[in-house]
Amino acid sequence: MNGTNSADDRSAEDEHQRFARYLHELAVVRNEDEAELVTRILHDPDRTMAQSAIVRHLDRRAAQLLTDDGFTSWARAMAEVSAEREFLPHRLREWTLLRSITVGEPWSSEQVTTGSDWFQRMAVETLLSPVVLTLLAESGRTRRVRANASHRLRQRHHRA
Repeated sequence: MNGTNSADDRSAEDEHQRFARYLHELAVVRNEDEAELVTRILHDPDRTMAQSAIVRHLDRRAAQLLTDDGFTSWARAMAEVSAEREFLPHRLREWTLLRSITVGEPWSSEQVTTGSDWFQRMAVETLLSPVVLTLLAESGRTRRVRANASHRLRQRHHRA
């Protein structure tokens, strides 16, 4: 090593710098400018890095807005600007399901049992619904989800 950066090192550094800058911009963006910023970031030439930054943002914002009346319009706007990426609207649908369960809106057992591993882990970690926890304890996709859901149910039972 001669101490100089190769072109590959510089582009990797640039990618990391852009990622950090995007996360900062997303953390401080005004609500009315959010969709435009998400759209701009999704047009970054490094599609994987851009999507990763947006997923982090969506997860942070969805968790903040989960019980807020503005969640539905926010999720719809984010799904619209990210529609070209299959994964992002899917993640937003799963956040919408978590919201539905949290606020007592309609949901189905099939939605819960066919949810992604991420969704099922989040449901076990965040939801208080004994119905959902029982469903995941019995029919969760992974052993980890089933075990954690069973553990949460036992904790609820001991506290009651």
